Amino acid sequence: MAALSSDDSPVYLRLRGTIAAGILRGDYAAGDQLPSVRALAAEHGANPLTVAKAYQSFQEDGYVEVRRGVGMFVLAGAAERLREAERADFVAHQWPRIRARIDLLGLDMATLIENEHA
Repeated sequence: MAALSSDDSPVYLRLRGTIAAGILRGDYAAGDQLPSVRALAAEHGANPLTVAKAYQSFQEDGYVEVRRGVGMFVLAGAAERLREAERADFVAHQWPRIRARIDLLGLDMATLIENEHA
């Protein structure tokens, strides 16, 4: 499971993050067809093989199914399972780095939360 990615991630992980965000936002609901490999590659200026690798990871994780000759479709329950996986990844891998940066800068959570609503 790869987390919603950052700009320094490999291209296929950034593409995976873009697709994951679309599923989590509801842009692609259960039963919806994802853009074709070629269309997504053109939209993001990526190699089609890189897009295929990102899509393959969703298939392996059980979030989408391939309908031969038709395309990739989001499976029922994918958004909920993806959200759980992304949350677990965030807590395990991203949050410790963020928390360390907060501590390093001498920030406190109350100030950060206050500024969020400013």
